[in-house]
Amino acid sequence: MFLQYALWGAWLPVTARYLSASVAEGGLGFTGSQIGMTLGLAGSIGAVMAPFIAGQIADRYFSTERILAFLVTAGGVVKWITSYQTEYSAWLVLSIIYSVLYMPTLALSNSITFAHIDNQENDFPKIRIWGTIGWIVASWIFPMIWLQTNLNFQWMPPFIVGAEVPNVTSRLADALKFSGLISITYGAFCFLLPHTPPKKDATEKLAFKKAFGLFRFSSFTTLVIASLAVSVIHQIYFLQTGPFLSHIGILDSQIGPAMTIGQFAEILTMAYLGFFLKRLGFKKVITIGVAAYFMRYAIFGTESFPVWVMVASQAFHGFCYAFFFAAAFIYVDKLADEDVRHSAQTVFGIIILGGGPVIGGWLSGYLQNMYTVENIFNYSNFWYTVSAIGLATMVFFYALFREQLVQRESQ
Repeated sequence: MFLQYALWGAWLPVTARYLSASVAEGGLGFTGSQIGMTLGLAGSIGAVMAPFIAGQIADRYFSTERILAFLVTAGGVVKWITSYQTEYSAWLVLSIIYSVLYMPTLALSNSITFAHIDNQENDFPKIRIWGTIGWIVASWIFPMIWLQTNLNFQWMPPFIVGAEVPNVTSRLADALKFSGLISITYGAFCFLLPHTPPKKDATEKLAFKKAFGLFRFSSFTTLVIASLAVSVIHQIYFLQTGPFLSHIGILDSQIGPAMTIGQFAEILTMAYLGFFLKRLGFKKVITIGVAAYFMRYAIFGTESFPVWVMVASQAFHGFCYAFFFAAAFIYVDKLADEDVRHSAQTVFGIIILGGGPVIGGWLSGYLQNMYTVENIFNYSNFWYTVSAIGLATMVFFYALFREQLVQRESQ
């Protein structure tokens, strides 16, 4: 889990800033729509293909740890090559290839964990929390080593800062190389993971086909619809927060560390997720997760708030991720039959990592164009609109979701 999310945290927080910055600044000068396609559509293609690649193979043919090793190693090579590209077409193609390799590993790392624990509610958050720690470590180490000098402590997030090196924006591309090295290391480590064989004796040969049968549960359908909306605004966070922080005065070298405030909060929420699930149940916990999205974007949109409040408000991300996504993954695992748990995770991943990002990429570009007048982007109206989507999703989910695990277990 540490390596799974460290390789993601190494590049994702700063890439949108690198792509959006002008060539004169050291960036690539991509438009909002191009960034949305590169980081949104590309990821969606990989997520949609995940059940047919990783889910089917892991559930029926090869051990999960070996598939994981191949995918992350190949992905690391692709990410290294991408760091040298400057044209939009090259970025788009390589980003699609990378997503086909990496997106399935998110579900596989979950499913290999679920296969070796007895109590999902208590054990999974304790293991998954190391993914958050990995994201934080990668997001902090890269700028401290490569983008800054003479580090000092300050009270305002991101706390540890220093003078920026020359050509700092252009150096953001090296975050992809850093991610590639972590990914290749992860590939070697996968051979030390516990053996997780496929379910070769399963009656249904097409694992992903059986996994789609979860839609017979109304709770799963409601969760999927809500997850689609949440994944749209979740994707927008990674497309626009980097440029937004730069807009309000955060230095390029501080963007990655500043965004890890959300991951620090995630550590606390993940640690107590099992407690809250037992006390409140899936419905209330997931509703709180959606509400956190609404609150964070509402704060982003309120220009009268000081910069430190907007930066610190990323602490809501802890509730966003742990209370929504982690809780949702646990619910899906408990709802699925044992022989299709890998594919159930990847089918659910189609929604949150497939449909959501492509819609989010398009919507981000559309709203940016709509709220840009005379080359001035009105971030306030943009974030308020995204916040409204979160509020509507929260009301929808709370009104319609009915937990069906008791019914499932009695069948």
